[in-house]
Amino acid sequence: MEKKIIEVLEKLRPYIMDEGGDIEFVKFEDGVCYLKFLGQCASCPMKMMTLDSLFKESLINEIDEITDVVLMNE
Repeated sequence: MEKKIIEVLEKLRPYIMDEGGDIEFVKFEDGVCYLKFLGQCASCPMKMMTLDSLFKESLINEIDEITDVVLMNE
């Protein structure tokens, strides 16, 4: 499962790296994928919108086992 998640994140990573940010896979547990924003994204006021519109939507659409995507705090 971790490999599938990381593959999807690798495809999306360039979109946020252009803005000085990055994303890290933390864990997958009970259908929930936990992620952590790094760099500029960690303090961006739009990070929840980015999470929902880019990462959550993509991960749920591409990996059937994922039911939700949650952002971990620092």
